[in-house]
Amino acid sequence: MNESLELLYLIVFTGILAVAYSYLLSGQILKANPGNSRMQEIAEAIQIGAKAYLNRQYKTIAFVGIVVLIIVTYFFNFLVGIGYLIGATLSGLAGYVGMLISVKANVRTAEASRNSLQAGLSIAFKSGAITGLLVAGLALLAISLYYIILLNLNVENREIVNALVALGFGASLISIFARLGGGIFTKGADVGADLVGKVEAGIPEDDPRNPAVIADNVGDNVGDCAGMAADLFETYAVTIVATMVLASIFFPNNLSMMIYPLAIGGSCIITSIIGTWFVRLGKNKSIMGALYKGFIATAILSLIILYPITENSIGLNKTYTSENIKFTGLDLYLCAVSGLVITGLIIWITEYYTGTDYRPVKSVAKSSTTGHGTNVIQGLAISMEATAIPAIIIVIGILFTNYLAGLYGIAIAVTSMLALTGMVVALDAYGPVTDNAGGIAEMSKLPKSVRKTTDALDAVGNTTKAVTKGYAIGSAGLGALVLFAAYTEDIKYYANDPTSSLNGLIVSFDLSNPFVVIGLLIGGLLPYLFGSMGMQAVGRAGGAVVLEVRRQFKKIPGIMKGKRKPDYGKLVDLLTKAAIKEMVIPSLLPVLSPIVVYLFILFIGGKVAALSALGAMLLGVIITGLFVAISMTAGGGAWDNAKNILKMETMEGRDPRPIKLLLQVIQLETHIKTQPDLL
Repeated sequence: MNESLELLYLIVFTGILAVAYSYLLSGQILKANPGNSRMQEIAEAIQIGAKAYLNRQYKTIAFVGIVVLIIVTYFFNFLVGIGYLIGATLSGLAGYVGMLISVKANVRTAEASRNSLQAGLSIAFKSGAITGLLVAGLALLAISLYYIILLNLNVENREIVNALVALGFGASLISIFARLGGGIFTKGADVGADLVGKVEAGIPEDDPRNPAVIADNVGDNVGDCAGMAADLFETYAVTIVATMVLASIFFPNNLSMMIYPLAIGGSCIITSIIGTWFVRLGKNKSIMGALYKGFIATAILSLIILYPITENSIGLNKTYTSENIKFTGLDLYLCAVSGLVITGLIIWITEYYTGTDYRPVKSVAKSSTTGHGTNVIQGLAISMEATAIPAIIIVIGILFTNYLAGLYGIAIAVTSMLALTGMVVALDAYGPVTDNAGGIAEMSKLPKSVRKTTDALDAVGNTTKAVTKGYAIGSAGLGALVLFAAYTEDIKYYANDPTSSLNGLIVSFDLSNPFVVIGLLIGGLLPYLFGSMGMQAVGRAGGAVVLEVRRQFKKIPGIMKGKRKPDYGKLVDLLTKAAIKEMVIPSLLPVLSPIVVYLFILFIGGKVAALSALGAMLLGVIITGLFVAISMTAGGGAWDNAKNILKMETMEGRDPRPIKLLLQVIQLETHIKTQPDLL
């Protein structure tokens, strides 16, 4: 018992270490040169817009969150309410602080790119590392500290589980709103700016004459930085909590098994910090290669450190039994290693389908030479093809880990996948910083050599954003399977509890049960319906941007000649209001759909039918959501980088039809951007 508590305090220390290291890196970024007065003026406009949007968004979320807090506390208890509040607060904080650093780092990345590619890479990656380590560190601190408090209060095991589940639910609620609201803002700005600026007016990307250009840069930060941070905070927290729930069911009163997933997270925070030191350009000047050095170092060090962690936590040679499966601590270590391998494979496959050096993206760029139709066909074909290999990787991972240690083995594999969140989010948050840096370089009229450097950084940023989404989707898919397992095991637990209202109920998920099929179908449609609602919201927001930009071009003479400045603030305010308004109804879909389905089936078929349909609905969401999300991510990334291939060929004078090709790909890219990266 004492040894386990000592390990818990060490885990808390690793969370504090992650926050402290983030603070150290932020100091290094803020000390860097912010550039000339024009660059600082543009950066300040982006900062003001990003803060204004997030402040308004968080006020809206807070209103909904407080209502839910009252409901949760009323129907459960004070400890459950506190858990929910902790999860919601820290999820929002991780995204907000990450955004604040991102909008400070963008101008410094542009200035550093004057000196060298390595200097620009260093500032951008450090900014991403701050967000990544904050996400992992705050999530681990939230769970481990609250767990220690509950243990010291001598709270019963089931009450501890309920409080931790509420913590994960709080993070989930914030994640839904932050990801969707940020996604609507950033994609609406991106689509509107491209359609009016590039396609209609024929002016370059990030041209200061485009009134939507500041809103576009703001969107990168509130969507790709703050939104993704909240998203992966939620996935990280929910997965660890779900694994602890399974441990409480399979291994009652075994504190070591409850702590093991936390120990995995803590050890990988240390390896992620060390991994940041390996991100340096080699002789070949490969930016992706430099970033991969950091990831590979983190993965290898994690593989090494998890061996003694497993020995000290649960014992490598000790035998355990769950679901009539016998396994050892070594088997669980191998499950953790499997999670690391799955992460590496999914990242590699996602890069293959979205990177500029490989067949898929090159084929999309080449298809533009024969028209819009072939571009559409090839892009959609690549997006569909990209779903196959990740699904097979996940299937093999499930089979292998289930063979070793059953459902708990699968949960440990997902935990080790999410344990690398610090490094993977660093790769993602690097993207919006380099994107903004390019925009600042363009708007402040820095030398073309600087824009060439920032474009090289940004092209890799497009890939890293897609890679992180692939990682998030894969881990969320496996994590949802763990949640389903926790759901079914909870039902069994309460069915055997004489004091429970579920006592004696037998809930099955047999496909001959019509309520199971109903649940599968409803779950299967939800990702499509959610995607449709998100796309329509982005379409409306983008349409409003187009109309406002056209109005400014017409009503403010002198913009196109550079004699008068556009009203950038008008666009930011317009999009802020649109995104906040549009995010509410789609965000309620995943929150309310389980409640509505349960109550509806309960009224028709009773409690057993309702529980069967609800579990089946979760499975349906897992299956279709996984494929829809991977397809959208790969398709969007492929179209985006196909555009970059053509842009580079245009700059180098190698393509005789640059304008026609770019317009074709831009139009297709703006279409795919209306598909939110939210599933």
